[in-house]
Amino acid sequence: MIVMIAWNSFCRAGNTTVFPSPEYRAVMPGSFVLPEKVRCAELPEKAHWATYFREIFLKEVGAEFKKTNRTGVDFRFVRDTSLEAEGYCLRVRPEGIVVTAGGEPGFFYALQTLRQLAEKEEGRGVWECCEIRDAPRYRWRSFMLDSGRQYQQVATIKKYLDMMAALKMNYFHWHLTDGKGWRVEIRKYPRLTQVGAFVSQGPEQQGFYTQEQIREIVQYAASRYITVVPEIDMPGHSEAALIAYPHLECFGQVPELLERGFTHHIMCAGKAATLVFLKDVLEEVCRLFPSPYIHLGGDEAPKKNWDSCADCQAQIRQYKLRNSHDLQLWFSAQMASYLKSKGRKAVFWGDVVYQKGYPLPENVVVHWWNWRGHRDLALRSALRQGHEVICGTNYYTYLNFPLTPWNEYGKDRTFDIRDSYENNPSMNRDTSALVLGMSCALWADGGVREDMIDRRLFPRILAIAEQMWHRGDYLAFEQFYGKVKERKCWFERLGYTFGPGLRSEVPEDYKWD
Repeated sequence: MIVMIAWNSFCRAGNTTVFPSPEYRAVMPGSFVLPEKVRCAELPEKAHWATYFREIFLKEVGAEFKKTNRTGVDFRFVRDTSLEAEGYCLRVRPEGIVVTAGGEPGFFYALQTLRQLAEKEEGRGVWECCEIRDAPRYRWRSFMLDSGRQYQQVATIKKYLDMMAALKMNYFHWHLTDGKGWRVEIRKYPRLTQVGAFVSQGPEQQGFYTQEQIREIVQYAASRYITVVPEIDMPGHSEAALIAYPHLECFGQVPELLERGFTHHIMCAGKAATLVFLKDVLEEVCRLFPSPYIHLGGDEAPKKNWDSCADCQAQIRQYKLRNSHDLQLWFSAQMASYLKSKGRKAVFWGDVVYQKGYPLPENVVVHWWNWRGHRDLALRSALRQGHEVICGTNYYTYLNFPLTPWNEYGKDRTFDIRDSYENNPSMNRDTSALVLGMSCALWADGGVREDMIDRRLFPRILAIAEQMWHRGDYLAFEQFYGKVKERKCWFERLGYTFGPGLRSEVPEDYKWD
């Protein structure tokens, strides 16, 4: 059930508000009114931003493209290599708009800013005169969608890539495998999708993405300057794969799926067949995803089976490892080294650096997540070992956590937009150059179906996008939240539904499903 929130009374154009906020903006007298046919000097044919400008941006603001070589143009695009690749400057005057950028992403992000600033008169875009200078705070700004537990349609994936583009996020972390489903087609191992994609029987829990669909999504993301980072979870969260290929489990057992959580059935690190299988999988994954980063999971891997598995114990003795945790580090190092041979970096959840042990190769990136369980242990350990870090803690960037208790989420797993804005541990934790940036996530625990996603993301994702991008001083929360209310209608026109922002705004009978 969707309940309209009282803040709808605030709905207005909000043409002075942009999310995330530019670093500098000065408003000047006058405005620029877009003509019906936009005059613009010749644009680069193969640049994604130029295609976006011609085919999407101009249509959205009610105009058509008209190429001209004359000096009098409505839009001028200028490359300035002294700017950062993602940085841009905007100069809006009554006679036209000049966009200066350091690289292709900068031009694209400038267009995203102009989209939000546009008003319309007689169906055509109007901008008040201003100057804007802008560049991102962090080089890594990611959103993760859990397609392992719940399957989302291709159109839904594209919807959230469009959301990311509007919020200037640049990495789509795609969780493609989990205990309840294997979603990526691997042609060498067809049972992964024939069986593994259909192990769960809940609503929207069956299905997979063909390699053609994956290429389509990767290309769609690239046209919006978003890199798709696939996650192939190992050795844990692998029940779906083990149901398809039980010989990869320590004792050849077929796992029984739990309604909630995960089992102790993980991939056997002592069998050579497991490493062969996973390298074969990663071979196809690397062909599908050109991303420099491949996420390999590594969290929540119970060692009950490894502790009694003869093959795992033999591996521990052979490599003089201390225990089963050390075996997971050895296993992770083998996978990371394989990705290194492919010119890729391996991302692991912070669990791999909780304890000292077998050394991880230098191409390992640590994704810090478990603030609730270990505070900043993963961050500190990763930096001490010289690994790059992505900051995305379960407090307060896990947007599947609702504002009030729901399903398996008790009161201790709730937060609102004020918590995200004022108390996010991922923000400003360390100024080390090893900190790549920030992430946020929408996990599908508890059966978060497609029609439930928007109200969990919005409006809290606006606070996180602000922290990822904005370099300037931060507004007091009340002023920031007022701007959120101003911009709400714009996102709703794009098809995104807002949920409550503050706990105090949640009606007593509000249903998160």
